[in-house]
Amino acid sequence: MTPTALQLGLLVCEDCALLSRRPARPGQARCPRCGAPVHPRRPDSLARTWALLSAAIVLYFPANLLPIMETSSLFGSQSDTILSGIAFLWDSGSWSIAVVVFVASVLVPIAKMLALALLALSVQARWRWRPRERTRLYRMIELVGRWSMLDIYVVTVLVALVQVSALASIHAGPGTIAFGAVVVLTMFASMAFDPRLIWDTTESGRNG
Repeated sequence: MTPTALQLGLLVCEDCALLSRRPARPGQARCPRCGAPVHPRRPDSLARTWALLSAAIVLYFPANLLPIMETSSLFGSQSDTILSGIAFLWDSGSWSIAVVVFVASVLVPIAKMLALALLALSVQARWRWRPRERTRLYRMIELVGRWSMLDIYVVTVLVALVQVSALASIHAGPGTIAFGAVVVLTMFASMAFDPRLIWDTTESGRNG
C-alpha cells in the first residue's frame, strides 16, 4: 500500500503548492516559502461545506420561483423566471439555446449540490467505496461549476443591449440575486470541501 503524504509527515501549502515536512514542535505550521499557514487538512472542512451547501439549497427555490428578468415596453411589462424563459426559447424555435440554458441553469446546480452532499456524507459516514471515482467526481464539480453563471451572463448582456433603446427596458429581477448567490455558495462549498478526507477514511478503514 502506497503511504500518503500525511503518513510521511509532509504538508502541502494551498497558496504556493510547496510540499514541506511537518515541523517536529507542535503549533501552527507555516510554509517556508510564502509563510502561509499549512494544515494537514482544511480546518472544519465538513462543517463549512454543509453550512454553505445548506444555504445554497435554501436559496435555490427563490432563484427558480422569483423573476430573473423584468421587461417593460410600450405594450406592457412581463416578468420571466428561469423556467419560463426556457419555455419561451423552446416555443420560439431556439431549441439548442433552450437546452443549453436548461442544462447550465437547472441541471448543473442540482447535480452539483447533490454531488457535494454525497461527497460530504460519504466522508462523514466514513464510507470506503470507490475513493478514486469520488475524487474524480469532485474534480468534475470544480470544472463545471462556473458554467452555472450562464443565466446571469445572459441577463447582463440583454440589459446592456436593450437599454440603448427608448422603446423597451430590461431589468434584472430578484431571482438573479438568489441565483447568483446559489452559484457562489456552491463554489465556496466545493472550495471548502477537502477531497483528501476521502482517502483518510479509506486508509483508516484499512488500518483498522
